[in-house]
Amino acid sequence: MTIRDTDVVMIGAGAAGLMCAATAARRGRKVVLLDHSYKLAEKIRISGGGRCNFTNLQVKPENYLSANPHFCRSALARFTPQHFMAMLDAYGIRYHEKKLGQMFCDEGSEAIIRMLHAECEQYGVTLVQGCEINDVSRSERFVVRASCGEIRSDALVVATGGLSIPKIGATPFGYRIAQQFGVPVTKLKAGLVPLSFHPDEWSPYSALSGVSLDAEVRCGKQCFRENLLFTHRGLSGPSILQISSYWEQGQPLQINLLPDHDASDLLSAMRESNKLPVNFLVQFFPRRFAEIFGADWTQSPAMSQLPDKTLLSIIRRLQDWRITPTGTLGYAKAEVTCGGVDTRALSSKTMQANEVPGLYFIGEVVDVTGQLGGYNFQWAWASGHAAGEAL
Repeated sequence: MTIRDTDVVMIGAGAAGLMCAATAARRGRKVVLLDHSYKLAEKIRISGGGRCNFTNLQVKPENYLSANPHFCRSALARFTPQHFMAMLDAYGIRYHEKKLGQMFCDEGSEAIIRMLHAECEQYGVTLVQGCEINDVSRSERFVVRASCGEIRSDALVVATGGLSIPKIGATPFGYRIAQQFGVPVTKLKAGLVPLSFHPDEWSPYSALSGVSLDAEVRCGKQCFRENLLFTHRGLSGPSILQISSYWEQGQPLQINLLPDHDASDLLSAMRESNKLPVNFLVQFFPRRFAEIFGADWTQSPAMSQLPDKTLLSIIRRLQDWRITPTGTLGYAKAEVTCGGVDTRALSSKTMQANEVPGLYFIGEVVDVTGQLGGYNFQWAWASGHAAGEAL
C-alpha cells in the first residue's frame, strides 16, 4: 500500500473542495485531494443546465438558511462574488447576469471546472480520483485509508457535499465523519425540491402539467415571487423550489396567482364584466388553466350576475389559494440538502471544528443552505476559501 505524508488531505473534489485545495496550496501547503468519482465536480457540470449559475450579485446572509443564521457572514464577507469573478477574468472566462443578480458562465460549466482544476495544478495539489475511502482515524495525525493508499496528514478537510442528487454520487459520508469525531449534525431534509400532493387532491390539476405561471408563494414568514410550474405530481418551478427549503410537513402553502392585481380592482372588474367566469379568467391565464381552475363555475352566469359573495370566493381562490403538500420529491430531485454539520461546533472564520483541531468542514455538508440563484455556489467558494486561508 502506498503511504503518503502531507499537510492537508481533503475529501471531495467539488466546488468547495477545489477552491479550498487551490487556496491552501497557493499558500504553500502540501495538499492531497481525494474524490470517489472519476468525473470532476459533477455538480458544477450539471448546474444551470450546463451554464453554471456560479454566484449571485445580491449575496447577503439573509439568502441562507441555517440553525445559526449569522454563521455564514464571516466567510461571505471575506470572499465575495467579485472575488470569484476576478478569477474568471484572469482566465478570460466570459459571464453574464441573467436575472435577479444570477451570474452565468457564457462558455458553460466546463470552463469553471477547467479553471479550478488549473488552479490546483498550478499550485501542486495532488488530485486522486476514483479513490474510495475505507477508513478515517486520528491519533497524533489524521490517517485516511483508501483504495488509493494510506494518507497521513496534519489536517483533514471534509467537502463531501450533501445527499442531493445521489445519481451523481451523493452519500452521507461527510456526516458520518462528523459523528465519528463527535461533531453534531442537525436534522437533514431535501431542499430546493419540487413538492408533491395527495393523488386524489391533485387529480384535477395533473392535466395542467407543463403550465407555468408567475405567482407569489408564501409559507409561514417566507415569501417568493417567481414562476410556478404544474407537474403530474404537484408543483415545481423557481418559487416552489425556493419555498420548499422552508416548508415543513403539514404546513399549507398560500399562493397568489395574480400578484400584480388588487383585490378591490378585481372585484370592480368582475362586477362590470359580461363574460362567463372561465372567459374572464382567460384574460389572465392560459385557457387550459382557466378551464380547470374555474371548473366549479362553468355553469355560472356572467360575472356581473354573480353575487359579491361568489365573486369574493373566486378572488380568494386566485389570490389566496391554500393547498398542503404531502411531501417532496426527495433527494433524487433536490438541488441541495438542508441541515448538516452543526455550525455551533465550527469556527465561522476558519470552518475548523472547535473541539477537533485540524478537522474542517466546508460547502454543502455544513448546515448552511442558500436560496436558488447561485447562492449555494457562493457559499462553496467562500467556505472553501476561508478554510484554505486558515489551514
